[in-house]
Amino acid sequence: MTATAETNTRDGSSAPTNSEQALFGRALGWLYLIGGGIGFLAAFALSIEEYLTLVNPDYVTTCSINPVVSCGSVMESDQAKAFGFPNPLIGIAAFAIVTTSGVAMLSGFRAPRWYRIGMQLGTIFGVVFVHWLIWQSLYEIHALCPYCMVVWVVTIAIFWYTTLHNLGNGHIPAGPAKPLVTGVSKVHSVVLVLWYLVIVGMILQAFWTYWSGLL
Repeated sequence: MTATAETNTRDGSSAPTNSEQALFGRALGWLYLIGGGIGFLAAFALSIEEYLTLVNPDYVTTCSINPVVSCGSVMESDQAKAFGFPNPLIGIAAFAIVTTSGVAMLSGFRAPRWYRIGMQLGTIFGVVFVHWLIWQSLYEIHALCPYCMVVWVVTIAIFWYTTLHNLGNGHIPAGPAKPLVTGVSKVHSVVLVLWYLVIVGMILQAFWTYWSGLL
């Protein structure tokens, strides 16, 4: 599957071709709507859990299941407030934008190039931040938060397909890497699955002593 050329309207918005609409336009819109909605709910649920913890120090979070799967341990860490306030607030705001963008795209909105670049920059920040949090959870905090892991999954997918969309359709110049982008687009789901499997492997390795003790 490859993307085709596009035309630009007078106001600078992108006018997708039929193949782009079929492959990227509506598919990306659905990903933004569903993935953004799931991410929003996960971030919102985590915010509620954190609020209940603040008002009641004895409250045990519903996502604290065992010593490894423990939202409470993650929320008590300094990394949970990387910018001086709870991280879930970032997720609530960011996923609200993503979800709204999905609704707009499915309604026929043709985003201008600056908007697409803004989404690209936002997803780059999100995926970098998420991988920093993954590392911190596995090797510094030594605990996993189920709601956080949901956010990891959707953030990676949103970044991946936003990047393929923008590079494949020329919103961001791919330059000499254009053939590589085209090739990767043909196996996009394989790359995404391998990405997730690497993270699963990291989780198994980081907590192997605990997992093996359950066998």
